[in-house]
Amino acid sequence: MEAAPTACFRHPSYETYVRCTRCDRYICPDCMREAAVGHHCVECVREGHRSVRQARSLFGGAVPMAAAPVVTYALMALNVLAYVVEVVRSETVDRFGMLGAVLVDPAGGQYYYQGETFPGFDLIGVAGGEWYRLVTGAFLHLPPDSSFGVMHLVFNMLALWNVGRVVEGQLGRARYLALYLLSAVGGSVLVYLVSPETTAVGASGAVFGMAASFYVINRRLGRDMQAVNRFMAGFLLWMVLSAAFTSWEGHLGGLLTGGLVTYGLAYAPARLRTSAMQLAGGAVLVGLLAVVVVMRTASLTGAA
Repeated sequence: MEAAPTACFRHPSYETYVRCTRCDRYICPDCMREAAVGHHCVECVREGHRSVRQARSLFGGAVPMAAAPVVTYALMALNVLAYVVEVVRSETVDRFGMLGAVLVDPAGGQYYYQGETFPGFDLIGVAGGEWYRLVTGAFLHLPPDSSFGVMHLVFNMLALWNVGRVVEGQLGRARYLALYLLSAVGGSVLVYLVSPETTAVGASGAVFGMAASFYVINRRLGRDMQAVNRFMAGFLLWMVLSAAFTSWEGHLGGLLTGGLVTYGLAYAPARLRTSAMQLAGGAVLVGLLAVVVVMRTASLTGAA
Protein backbone atom coordinates (compact mmCIF):
# COMPACT_ATOMS: atom_id res chain seq x y z
CA MET A 1 0.00 0.00 0.00
CA GLU A 2 1.44 3.40 -1.02
CA ALA A 3 2.18 5.84 1.82
CA ALA A 4 -0.11 8.85 2.06
CA PRO A 5 1.54 12.07 0.78
CA THR A 6 2.94 14.39 3.46
CA ALA A 7 3.52 18.14 3.37
CA CYS A 8 6.23 20.44 4.69
CA PHE A 9 5.10 22.00 7.97
CA ARG A 10 6.14 25.45 6.70
CA HIS A 11 5.06 25.02 3.08
CA PRO A 12 1.84 22.91 3.06
CA SER A 13 1.69 22.82 -0.76
CA TYR A 14 5.04 21.01 -0.99
CA GLU A 15 4.92 17.21 -0.68
CA THR A 16 7.90 15.63 1.06
CA TYR A 17 8.95 12.49 2.91
CA VAL A 18 11.98 13.95 4.73
CA ARG A 19 11.72 14.68 8.45
CA CYS A 20 13.75 16.94 10.75
CA THR A 21 15.90 14.61 12.85
CA ARG A 22 15.37 16.89 15.86
CA CYS A 23 11.64 17.68 15.93
CA ASP A 24 10.46 14.94 13.48
CA ARG A 25 8.41 17.36 11.39
CA TYR A 26 8.32 17.05 7.61
CA ILE A 27 10.52 19.56 5.76
CA CYS A 28 11.00 20.52 2.13
CA PRO A 29 14.38 21.29 0.51
CA ASP A 30 13.98 25.03 1.27
CA CYS A 31 13.64 24.24 4.99
CA MET A 32 16.43 21.66 5.22
CA ARG A 33 19.71 22.44 6.92
CA GLU A 34 22.59 19.99 6.97
CA ALA A 35 23.25 18.43 10.38
CA ALA A 36 25.70 15.88 11.78
CA VAL A 37 22.99 13.27 11.28
CA GLY A 38 20.30 13.91 8.66
CA HIS A 39 18.74 17.35 8.34
CA HIS A 40 17.31 19.93 10.74
CA CYS A 41 14.52 22.39 10.05
CA VAL A 42 15.21 26.13 10.15
CA GLU A 43 13.37 26.58 13.46
CA CYS A 44 15.44 23.90 15.21
CA VAL A 45 18.61 25.49 13.83
CA ARG A 46 17.52 28.92 15.11
CA GLU A 47 16.69 27.49 18.52
CA GLY A 48 20.07 25.77 18.64
CA HIS A 49 21.88 29.03 17.96
CA ARG A 50 20.04 30.73 20.82
CA SER A 51 21.09 28.01 23.24
CA VAL A 52 24.80 28.29 22.37
CA ARG A 53 26.62 30.37 24.95
CA GLN A 54 28.61 33.22 23.38
CA ALA A 55 32.33 33.11 24.04
CA ARG A 56 33.67 35.87 26.28
CA SER A 57 37.09 37.38 26.72
CA LEU A 58 38.95 37.34 30.01
CA PHE A 59 37.47 40.78 30.73
CA GLY A 60 33.86 39.91 29.86
CA GLY A 61 33.68 41.21 26.29
CA ALA A 62 32.30 39.16 23.40
CA VAL A 63 34.86 37.10 21.44
CA PRO A 64 35.70 37.71 18.74
CA MET A 65 34.82 41.33 18.05
CA ALA A 66 34.21 40.83 14.35
CA ALA A 67 32.62 44.22 13.79
CA ALA A 68 34.50 47.50 13.49
CA PRO A 69 35.29 49.42 16.72
CA VAL A 70 32.17 51.53 16.37
CA VAL A 71 32.33 53.01 19.88
CA THR A 72 35.82 54.39 19.18
CA TYR A 73 34.56 55.84 15.89
CA ALA A 74 31.52 57.36 17.62
CA LEU A 75 33.61 58.94 20.40
CA MET A 76 36.01 60.44 17.87
CA ALA A 77 33.08 61.81 15.88
CA LEU A 78 31.56 63.39 19.00
CA ASN A 79 34.85 65.09 19.88
CA VAL A 80 35.27 66.44 16.35
CA LEU A 81 31.63 67.61 16.28
CA ALA A 82 32.09 69.38 19.62
CA TYR A 83 35.14 71.17 18.21
CA VAL A 84 33.14 72.34 15.21
CA VAL A 85 30.57 73.76 17.64
CA GLU A 86 33.41 75.56 19.45
CA VAL A 87 34.50 77.15 16.16
CA VAL A 88 30.97 78.33 15.43
CA ARG A 89 30.10 79.36 18.98
CA SER A 90 33.17 80.58 20.88
CA GLU A 91 31.30 80.69 24.19
CA THR A 92 30.91 76.90 24.23
CA VAL A 93 34.07 76.33 26.30
CA ASP A 94 32.99 78.86 28.93
CA ARG A 95 29.53 77.29 29.13
CA PHE A 96 30.43 73.60 29.11
CA GLY A 97 34.13 73.29 30.01
CA MET A 98 35.13 71.67 33.29
CA LEU A 99 35.05 74.44 35.90
CA GLY A 100 34.83 74.00 39.65
CA ALA A 101 33.87 77.26 41.32
CA VAL A 102 34.11 80.82 40.01
CA LEU A 103 32.25 84.00 40.90
CA VAL A 104 31.04 86.08 37.96
CA ASP A 105 29.96 89.71 38.26
CA PRO A 106 27.61 91.49 35.81
CA ALA A 107 30.59 93.25 34.20
CA GLY A 108 32.08 89.93 33.16
CA GLY A 109 34.87 89.61 35.72
CA GLN A 110 35.63 86.21 37.22
CA TYR A 111 37.00 85.50 40.69
CA TYR A 112 37.92 82.29 42.46
CA TYR A 113 35.19 81.30 44.87
CA GLN A 114 36.47 80.79 48.42
CA GLY A 115 33.30 80.29 50.41
CA GLU A 116 32.24 83.95 50.60
CA THR A 117 29.28 85.49 48.83
CA PHE A 118 29.04 88.95 47.32
CA PRO A 119 25.87 90.76 46.27
CA GLY A 120 25.34 90.72 42.53
CA PHE A 121 27.83 87.91 41.90
CA ASP A 122 26.83 84.51 40.55
CA LEU A 123 28.54 81.26 41.44
CA ILE A 124 29.13 79.11 38.36
CA GLY A 125 30.79 75.73 37.88
CA VAL A 126 30.26 72.38 39.55
CA ALA A 127 29.95 74.08 42.94
CA GLY A 128 27.09 76.09 41.47
CA GLY A 129 25.17 72.95 40.53
CA GLU A 130 26.55 72.53 37.00
CA TRP A 131 27.51 68.88 37.43
CA TYR A 132 27.23 68.26 33.70
CA ARG A 133 30.62 69.98 33.31
CA LEU A 134 32.24 66.84 34.74
CA VAL A 135 31.33 65.08 31.46
CA THR A 136 30.94 67.80 28.83
CA GLY A 137 34.41 69.23 29.49
CA ALA A 138 35.91 65.93 28.33
CA PHE A 139 34.43 66.36 24.83
CA LEU A 140 35.74 69.89 24.32
CA HIS A 141 39.27 71.01 23.44
CA LEU A 142 41.36 74.17 23.48
CA PRO A 143 39.73 76.76 21.19
CA PRO A 144 41.19 77.50 17.74
CA ASP A 145 42.57 80.87 18.85
CA SER A 146 44.75 79.32 21.60
CA SER A 147 48.45 78.58 21.12
CA PHE A 148 47.88 74.82 20.99
CA GLY A 149 44.52 75.05 19.24
CA VAL A 150 43.48 72.27 16.89
CA MET A 151 46.60 70.21 17.70
CA HIS A 152 45.08 69.46 21.10
CA LEU A 153 42.22 67.70 19.34
CA VAL A 154 44.45 65.99 16.76
CA PHE A 155 46.83 64.50 19.35
CA ASN A 156 43.99 63.20 21.49
CA MET A 157 42.16 61.64 18.55
CA LEU A 158 45.33 59.96 17.27
CA ALA A 159 45.93 58.47 20.71
CA LEU A 160 42.30 57.36 21.00
CA TRP A 161 42.46 55.78 17.54
CA ASN A 162 45.60 53.78 18.34
CA VAL A 163 44.69 52.67 21.87
CA GLY A 164 40.91 52.68 21.82
CA ARG A 165 40.54 50.04 19.12
CA VAL A 166 42.63 47.55 21.09
CA VAL A 167 40.85 48.21 24.38
CA GLU A 168 37.39 48.06 22.78
CA GLY A 169 38.24 44.73 21.18
CA GLN A 170 39.17 43.23 24.53
CA LEU A 171 36.51 44.76 26.79
CA GLY A 172 33.56 44.83 24.40
CA ARG A 173 31.55 47.88 23.52
CA ALA A 174 29.55 48.43 26.71
CA ARG A 175 32.49 48.00 29.09
CA TYR A 176 34.70 50.11 26.86
CA LEU A 177 32.21 52.98 26.77
CA ALA A 178 31.76 52.79 30.55
CA LEU A 179 35.55 52.85 31.01
CA TYR A 180 35.88 55.89 28.74
CA LEU A 181 33.21 57.87 30.59
CA LEU A 182 34.45 56.87 34.05
CA SER A 183 38.00 57.89 33.11
CA ALA A 184 36.72 61.23 31.82
CA VAL A 185 34.77 61.89 35.02
CA GLY A 186 37.68 60.71 37.17
CA GLY A 187 39.92 63.27 35.50
CA SER A 188 37.33 66.03 36.02
CA VAL A 189 36.92 65.13 39.68
CA LEU A 190 40.67 65.48 40.32
CA VAL A 191 40.57 68.87 38.57
CA TYR A 192 37.73 69.85 40.90
CA LEU A 193 39.70 68.74 43.95
CA VAL A 194 43.00 70.42 43.07
CA SER A 195 42.22 73.36 40.78
CA PRO A 196 38.52 74.28 41.02
CA GLU A 197 39.18 77.78 39.69
CA THR A 198 40.69 76.53 36.41
CA THR A 199 38.73 75.76 33.25
CA ALA A 200 39.87 72.39 31.89
CA VAL A 201 38.89 70.85 28.56
CA GLY A 202 39.98 67.90 26.49
CA ALA A 203 39.57 64.15 26.06
CA SER A 204 43.01 63.65 27.60
CA GLY A 205 41.64 62.28 30.87
CA ALA A 206 39.67 59.62 29.03
CA VAL A 207 42.61 58.90 26.69
CA PHE A 208 44.98 58.46 29.62
CA GLY A 209 42.41 56.10 31.11
CA MET A 210 42.51 54.10 27.87
CA ALA A 211 46.33 54.03 28.06
CA ALA A 212 46.25 52.66 31.61
CA SER A 213 43.68 50.09 30.52
CA PHE A 214 45.89 49.10 27.58
CA TYR A 215 48.77 48.51 29.99
CA VAL A 216 46.71 46.39 32.41
CA ILE A 217 45.19 44.34 29.57
CA ASN A 218 48.58 43.47 28.08
CA ARG A 219 50.01 42.60 31.47
CA ARG A 220 47.05 40.38 32.33
CA LEU A 221 47.31 38.57 28.99
CA GLY A 222 50.99 37.87 29.60
CA ARG A 223 52.27 39.70 26.54
CA ASP A 224 55.75 41.10 25.99
CA MET A 225 55.80 44.24 28.13
CA GLN A 226 58.92 45.92 26.72
CA ALA A 227 57.09 47.70 23.92
CA VAL A 228 54.13 48.42 26.22
CA ASN A 229 56.44 49.94 28.85
CA ARG A 230 58.00 52.22 26.23
CA PHE A 231 54.53 53.23 25.11
CA MET A 232 53.48 54.09 28.67
CA ALA A 233 56.72 55.99 29.30
CA GLY A 234 55.84 58.17 26.31
CA PHE A 235 52.37 58.83 27.72
CA LEU A 236 53.77 59.77 31.14
CA LEU A 237 56.36 62.06 29.54
CA TRP A 238 53.56 63.71 27.57
CA MET A 239 51.61 64.25 30.81
CA VAL A 240 54.59 66.11 32.28
CA LEU A 241 55.36 68.19 29.18
CA SER A 242 51.73 69.11 28.50
CA ALA A 243 51.25 70.42 32.04
CA ALA A 244 52.29 73.84 30.72
CA PHE A 245 49.18 74.22 28.55
CA THR A 246 46.75 71.46 29.54
CA SER A 247 45.44 70.00 32.78
CA TRP A 248 47.81 67.51 34.40
CA GLU A 249 45.13 66.91 37.00
CA GLY A 250 42.74 65.67 34.33
CA HIS A 251 45.45 63.43 32.85
CA LEU A 252 46.38 61.91 36.19
CA GLY A 253 42.77 61.46 37.31
CA GLY A 254 41.87 59.68 34.09
CA LEU A 255 44.99 57.51 34.26
CA LEU A 256 44.25 56.36 37.82
CA THR A 257 40.56 55.76 37.15
CA GLY A 258 41.12 53.81 33.93
CA GLY A 259 43.81 51.68 35.55
CA LEU A 260 41.65 50.95 38.60
CA VAL A 261 38.58 49.99 36.56
CA THR A 262 40.51 47.70 34.21
CA TYR A 263 42.40 46.12 37.10
CA GLY A 264 39.07 45.20 38.62
CA LEU A 265 37.86 43.71 35.33
CA ALA A 266 41.07 41.75 34.81
CA TYR A 267 42.02 40.48 38.26
CA ALA A 268 38.72 40.04 40.08
CA PRO A 269 37.90 36.41 41.01
CA ALA A 270 36.07 34.56 38.24
CA ARG A 271 32.82 34.49 40.23
CA LEU A 272 32.86 38.30 40.36
CA ARG A 273 33.51 38.84 36.64
CA THR A 274 29.85 38.51 35.66
CA SER A 275 28.07 41.36 33.90
CA ALA A 276 25.88 41.99 36.96
CA MET A 277 28.85 42.23 39.33
CA GLN A 278 30.79 44.46 36.95
CA LEU A 279 27.76 46.75 36.62
CA ALA A 280 27.47 46.89 40.41
CA GLY A 281 31.17 47.74 40.70
CA GLY A 282 30.79 50.56 38.18
CA ALA A 283 27.81 51.92 40.10
CA VAL A 284 29.83 51.89 43.33
CA LEU A 285 32.64 53.83 41.66
CA VAL A 286 30.18 56.40 40.31
CA GLY A 287 28.76 56.73 43.82
CA LEU A 288 32.22 57.27 45.32
CA LEU A 289 33.06 59.96 42.77
CA ALA A 290 29.73 61.65 43.49
CA VAL A 291 30.49 61.63 47.22
CA VAL A 292 33.89 63.25 46.55
CA VAL A 293 32.22 65.96 44.48
CA VAL A 294 29.61 66.63 47.18
CA MET A 295 32.26 66.86 49.89
CA ARG A 296 34.42 69.19 47.80
CA THR A 297 31.42 71.38 47.06
CA ALA A 298 30.63 71.56 50.77
CA SER A 299 34.20 72.62 51.56
CA LEU A 300 34.08 75.35 48.90
CA THR A 301 30.67 76.74 49.76
CA GLY A 302 30.78 76.24 53.50
CA ALA A 303 27.63 74.11 53.35
CA ALA A 304 27.00 71.67 56.18
